[in-house]
Amino acid sequence: MRQQKILVVDDEHLIRWSLEQNLKKQGYEVVTAATGEDALKLLKDDVPDLMLLDIQLPGIDGLAVLERVKEMEEEIIVIMVTALGVLETAVKAMRMGAYDYINKPFNLDELAIVIKKALETGELRREVAHLRSEQSRKYGSGSIIGRSRHMQNVLTMVDKVAKSDAGTILIQGESGTGKELIAKAIHYQSGRAERPFMAINCAAVPETLLESELMGHERGAFTDAKVQKKGLLEMADGGTLFLDEIGDMAPGMQAKLLRVLEDRSFRRVGGTKDIQVDVRIISATNKDLLQAIEEKVFRADLYYRIQVIPIHLPALRERRDDIMPLVEHFIAHFNREFGKSVKGVSKMAEKFLTEYAWPGNIRELRNIIERAIILENEETLLLEHLPQELVAKTGGSSVGPFSVHLPEEGIDIEDVERELIRQALETSEGNQSKAAKKLNLGIDAFRYRMKKFGFL
Repeated sequence: MRQQKILVVDDEHLIRWSLEQNLKKQGYEVVTAATGEDALKLLKDDVPDLMLLDIQLPGIDGLAVLERVKEMEEEIIVIMVTALGVLETAVKAMRMGAYDYINKPFNLDELAIVIKKALETGELRREVAHLRSEQSRKYGSGSIIGRSRHMQNVLTMVDKVAKSDAGTILIQGESGTGKELIAKAIHYQSGRAERPFMAINCAAVPETLLESELMGHERGAFTDAKVQKKGLLEMADGGTLFLDEIGDMAPGMQAKLLRVLEDRSFRRVGGTKDIQVDVRIISATNKDLLQAIEEKVFRADLYYRIQVIPIHLPALRERRDDIMPLVEHFIAHFNREFGKSVKGVSKMAEKFLTEYAWPGNIRELRNIIERAIILENEETLLLEHLPQELVAKTGGSSVGPFSVHLPEEGIDIEDVERELIRQALETSEGNQSKAAKKLNLGIDAFRYRMKKFGFL
């Protein structure tokens, strides 16, 4: 583990020496400076994890040093060391970005605890910043695969909505089209990216629990409510709440959600106080909400509240230009995850993948590629590596491990044989022994057919 570095800045030699010896015993790397000027020179060469900075220094005082330090490296943790009676100056230092202050004469054991907590806080901040950066990269619109015209229109809309102040957005599309991915893209490209993204599937939570999950509850609100609990609306304050499958929300809960949208306030279950929140609410559904309104299972007033900004996600069969880029993306992803080295798919497999209707959309495609990469060890995914019950649905009849189409006008059997020889050679990268094994032929029989069809 990397040794953490502390810079001690104090004009008293005895204090510098004492702190240096004590902190080194605790396992820290320690550097010292007697003046603010010396401290700033040291910072140019190497930034420590933490500074112990005396407020009363000759020349540049501690507050001026703190201001310069924060300009150079905002994330550095600074603990001010102050004499008794200058509390006002210490408070000013806190406003300027100091983490904490400690009074002289100080207890070394207490100081050790303050330093340990400060370094832990700094580590946590760095982890959170890294996570947020990763989330922004992962869910930015540039990371969403969408070369087709339909998806380019969606991504343009995502960019516009993310930069707007729109408080309610409705994403509609079939199951598996990536509605949550789009919701996260909107959140992490917006000014709310530093605040939480909270999500709940309205269809997966019983009606009796959904209100408590969204709005929280007070202690004693019901039998099992032993402590107060904040709901997702409170936890998402300043950020985004994603309500997946809102079309399955019970009518009673729809009325309560409508009030939240109108007033931007709510009460916890069992509570009497209104709680104000600033939350962007993104809803998603695979249902036809207008039909649900006609069937009187979804409120019209709620529908018009949540669909201020509507986004429609096309089904995968409507964006076939994106299928092979998605396949390549999933192959690369699962190669990394499972330590495989699949380079691509055969022509026959590609034909199936681009012609199949994909009722389960991107989720179904992802699952099929994951399964194939887990189970197979070839460098190329073949048609036989794909689920045969799906291959059969394209109109072929299953024969052995693969699917054969017999055109209505018939076909020359030698054309079929020639194509199989070609595919076997292609997927074996010209290795005749491997190709022969794929067709269950001896090498001589295989070479005979190669000559017959002009491959030799």
